[in-house]
Amino acid sequence: MLDSISSAITGIFASDTFLSDASRYITFATRFILPVLAVVILWRCGRSLLSGKPEREVWGYLSLPNGAKIELTNWENIIGRAASSDVVMEYPTVSRSHAAMIRNAQGEWTLFDIGSKLGVIHNGKEVHGAVRVRTGDIIGLGGVELVFVKASVDHEREQAMGRSRPGREIRPATTLVLLTEFILFLGIQLCVAAGDELSATVPITFAALIVIMWLCYIVTRALDRVGFEIETIAFLLTAVGFGVCASSDPEALPKEMVCLIAGLFGFWMLGTFLRDLDRAKKLRWPIAGAGLVLLAVNLVTAESLFGAKNWLSIGSISFQPSEFVKVCFVFAGAATLDRLFAKRNLVLFVGFAAACVGCLAMMSDFGTAAVFFVAYLVIAFMRSGSFATVLLSAAGAAFAVFIVLTAKPYIADRFSTWGHAWDFPNDGGYQQTRTMASAASGGLFGLGAGKGWLKNVFAADTDMVFGLVCEEMGLIMGFVAVAGVLLLAFFAVKSSGSARSSFYAIASCAAVSMMVFQMILNVFGSMDILPFTGVTFPFVSKGGSSLISCWCLLGFLKAADTRQNASFAIRLPKTHGKRQYYEPPEFEDPGEEAQEQ
Repeated sequence: MLDSISSAITGIFASDTFLSDASRYITFATRFILPVLAVVILWRCGRSLLSGKPEREVWGYLSLPNGAKIELTNWENIIGRAASSDVVMEYPTVSRSHAAMIRNAQGEWTLFDIGSKLGVIHNGKEVHGAVRVRTGDIIGLGGVELVFVKASVDHEREQAMGRSRPGREIRPATTLVLLTEFILFLGIQLCVAAGDELSATVPITFAALIVIMWLCYIVTRALDRVGFEIETIAFLLTAVGFGVCASSDPEALPKEMVCLIAGLFGFWMLGTFLRDLDRAKKLRWPIAGAGLVLLAVNLVTAESLFGAKNWLSIGSISFQPSEFVKVCFVFAGAATLDRLFAKRNLVLFVGFAAACVGCLAMMSDFGTAAVFFVAYLVIAFMRSGSFATVLLSAAGAAFAVFIVLTAKPYIADRFSTWGHAWDFPNDGGYQQTRTMASAASGGLFGLGAGKGWLKNVFAADTDMVFGLVCEEMGLIMGFVAVAGVLLLAFFAVKSSGSARSSFYAIASCAAVSMMVFQMILNVFGSMDILPFTGVTFPFVSKGGSSLISCWCLLGFLKAADTRQNASFAIRLPKTHGKRQYYEPPEFEDPGEEAQEQ
């Protein structure tokens, strides 16, 4: 049955009559339609994601002696004199980082002394480590007395019901209709361009992509979730990536589809898992350990491929462990540094980051090592707010780069080619010169999907994919792919200001920092603006490991979305019929870890 359908599809698009009558017109029309549709889709998603100001939620108050109230807008609040504190108290007797007020998922608050000089007093008793606080409790910080008031259940209900709800002005279903048209036109263009060599996997895969996209949307709506902009951008970029794969290696499309399904599964599972932050924090070290084991196995057993030992093969399946370690890295870093005042956590994470980067350096995968290091800087700075820490880490990294260039001459050769690719068009600058030439030949609207020549150059669909997109789909489409990743980053920065927990804020910003830096290395490296490192373009480059990793990283960004009914990582109010009400969480003990600290 499937064979007969495939033969019929292939026969239609490969027939001489079809090609002679429609090929020329379809290619011409879709060259202009595809970029226009992509721009409209991205504009609709951007307007929905970035419109309006971040809406902060108030979870409690600290009343000063003069009657003023300080709002606690996060679940983790550092109180101190330093400007980087969540609650700034400009009193000379208050330490720079004096105390911390932390709310758990059950709605209970804990007060921590984080090494203050004059101590922390709770209801007249000195705090040693941590103590539970309730409404009306008196907290003394360096002689300054504060009264804690927990936000009422009614106030939390009003906040939950009163936040902006996406999808009212920019309907996600309308955007998905446009994206469906984009995928259809792209698939038809590729089928026409293939002609007699058309593989049935191309139309079947693009039809399956449309079905999977709409199934995800239907499930999202069935769960009463209305935010679908993040997924729409990812599906747009994935469709472009499928177009690249169909042009360069159509037989690899089934594998890409399987990896997309695996990535979507990871995206949903991670979002659901992050609903319970206490559980997430307890598992941070087992997850970090799993990441290190993956890298160690890769380092010991993998074979060198083009100078790097970054591929691991199990039977007929090959994958890049470093792509999955990205998820472990973000998870462990965010879950650890959200309580930075426990210095042991900071030391352990710095050691974990150094081990990850060191393993990647020993594999000679320096591009991925740079991506991990940038994510480390983002995580460290977001919690510490210290430029000195970032500069010290950057200085150490610069010294390490100097050592690497001295010890590995072939890496130095890459740097010597940087900025001089046209001086070595048939040697070190071979790939860059071909990429730049093909990107220029595509113009604004491209030659047509499947009609480029760069796909014949090695790694055109991975390391040089930006040039291939520009050649076949046009410079506009190339900029749309870049803008899609940047739009996710802008939303992460915006949502971090209103994220309930610093875990969500840190994880989302670290995840998109990996994507953005990967994109920068891929685009600028292939265009000889930066050294050519051979990293992938998120969602667009061919490669199953990268596609799965990108969708999983997207789960961190989705979890930070606090708009009403937007994220499946945030529990919704209970419903009776059409009326929603807020049910306060039941009290559970926070565990021995909080009491010990």
